[in-house]
Amino acid sequence: MNRREFGTALLGAAGTSALFPHLVKSESFRTAEELSWEGDAGNITDVEGITVGHFTDKRRPTGVTALLFGNGATAGVDVRGSAPGTSETDLLNPVHSNHQIHGITLAGGSGFGLVAASGVVRYLEEKGIGTHFGGYVIPIVPAAIIFDLPVGDGKIRPDAQAGYEAARAAASGKVQEGNVGVGAGATVGKAFGFNHATKTGLGTASLKVGDTGVVIGALVAVNALGDVFNPKNGKIIAGARNDDGKTFIDTAAKIRGGYSLLEPAQPLTNTTIGVVATNAALDKTQLTKVAQMAHDGLARTISPIHTLYDGDTLFAVSTAKFSGKVNHGTVGAIAADVLAAAVIRAVTQATAAAGLPSYHELSDK
Repeated sequence: MNRREFGTALLGAAGTSALFPHLVKSESFRTAEELSWEGDAGNITDVEGITVGHFTDKRRPTGVTALLFGNGATAGVDVRGSAPGTSETDLLNPVHSNHQIHGITLAGGSGFGLVAASGVVRYLEEKGIGTHFGGYVIPIVPAAIIFDLPVGDGKIRPDAQAGYEAARAAASGKVQEGNVGVGAGATVGKAFGFNHATKTGLGTASLKVGDTGVVIGALVAVNALGDVFNPKNGKIIAGARNDDGKTFIDTAAKIRGGYSLLEPAQPLTNTTIGVVATNAALDKTQLTKVAQMAHDGLARTISPIHTLYDGDTLFAVSTAKFSGKVNHGTVGAIAADVLAAAVIRAVTQATAAAGLPSYHELSDK
């Protein structure tokens, strides 16, 4: 029994009402395989209460993506890679008192790019969005970065003004994908050196869960050490390229054959970061679990993933626009599917840059 058949059987046995208590039974359930990767897969902004804006630095491929929550949101986070670059993530620990965030900043520029979040904070303060305390408005904006310094001139990095411009550009509706924002400098397949990599970018997807009223979305910048696979057939669609520049090495297969990653050519030029979101009302503990489960979407599409040289970080966000009782474990399961679709979108919507080819130049589809 494959995963799609399992999902159908599960719903047939339990009914959607068992997974989403007190909601109308759904007659349909789509997995990542059924989300459109070439056409419109939806947007994280389909989750009510989220706007997204990009700033892309034209001087080299790098940038910032800001997600804003005008009425605040609840969030959790899960870091699986061993080389993360983050800020304000401790606030999302369920044992800590803060229960609302007002934005998330995703940036290129490695550790230098974390300063972009201060620009998002400045923008939100100007708009009066944040925690009101002692006569001040204090926006809470967690952040994560990717390492993209080898793509073009690494001395050009996102700064606070880049974050401000990304926040100012935030809007609902369709989210631009590919070589934009945090995805501008994203690449994959770097275990054999940067010159063997493939250009990727930023992708987004969403799913309306039948007729339940629940919406789940994802946005991701794919910048992994490993290769990206089509989960339908196991075929590499972006990754480390052979010396011919056109075919793929298959990093995982090389590792199984004895290739060592103890001293890779570019050990730190990685990290896949993203956000999964829902309109279902979930608390920090539940969202932390959703973030954990959503990482399965990375594991289904990227190999190897969560390595010593990746800082893979996922945020999970609830805008609580839907008030019905929802099983958060089911939200996590669906979030993994939606994130997997967003990963594929990050590959298929990217274009060649910085001397590196993209999916369109390499894949026979």
